[in-house]
Amino acid sequence: MTLEKRPSKEIVGKLVVTKEGKRVGAVTDVSFEARTGELIHLLVSSATPYGSSLNVESRDGSLLIPYSAILAIGDFVVVSEEDMR
Repeated sequence: MTLEKRPSKEIVGKLVVTKEGKRVGAVTDVSFEARTGELIHLLVSSATPYGSSLNVESRDGSLLIPYSAILAIGDFVVVSEEDMR
């Protein structure tokens, strides 16, 4: 899946939800490969109880949502829960 390129400032602050509509948290930062600019993870903080219960990697209190789990970015960032594992 290829997503349209967007500046990180358009993604930071957006609410992350699963494709089933369950709230995960808010994007606070992105991690990317410096050499290529490839997005690796979304860092999500203010995790909801549901987001905290997901079996995903975390760093410094933020959930790391892999790029491969992103389905769409609009008013929300929509992710596939199955692809976060």
